[in-house]
Amino acid sequence: MSQNLQIQLTGSLNMKDDFKLSDEKLIALFQSGDINAYNELVERYKERLFNFVLRYFNNKEQAEDVVQDTLIKLYTHASYYKNVAKFSTWIFTIAKNNALTELRKNKRKRTESLWTEDGNPLDINSKEQSLDQKTHNEFAINQLNRFLDEIPENFRMAVVLRDFQELSYDEISKILEIPIGTIKSRINRGRIQLAEKMKHFKEQK
Repeated sequence: MSQNLQIQLTGSLNMKDDFKLSDEKLIALFQSGDINAYNELVERYKERLFNFVLRYFNNKEQAEDVVQDTLIKLYTHASYYKNVAKFSTWIFTIAKNNALTELRKNKRKRTESLWTEDGNPLDINSKEQSLDQKTHNEFAINQLNRFLDEIPENFRMAVVLRDFQELSYDEISKILEIPIGTIKSRINRGRIQLAEKMKHFKEQK
């Protein structure tokens, strides 16, 4: 495979019957040389990885660079994946390690993101939204991010992976390299802290 690969984070080749094949089947097909399988994995994970990585940084450009590196590593290191763990665990671990490497290089902390409360990117420029809706959404998302930022990082990352990325406890344990019992404790404590911080905001909505 060519090492000179440029990945666009917006758009990839669509395959028939999207999501019909499992991630593990797709990576196996890609390991056998099927580039369409790679494109489908990019399509499935680019936004999820971006939302996850953005929690480490204070601007979208850095997050996009890390996701770009992660997807390039998926292309160049696909043979490293062994079907003894879920593909999502493997790719999120790569993204986490790339993010931590970037943080060590720049010595900077991430502080904000553009997520809706259900974990999806917020399109504040949608023509279907009124000005009042856009203003409210921007305010709400800023509040959510501010509250998340006020939670200790160890709690925050566990909550993000569980409630926003919807990963299993086992996957989160492997990604963060801590026991499942600790993961559950951090998620519970993080949820409690976030709920307390959002309570006053919701009462005023």
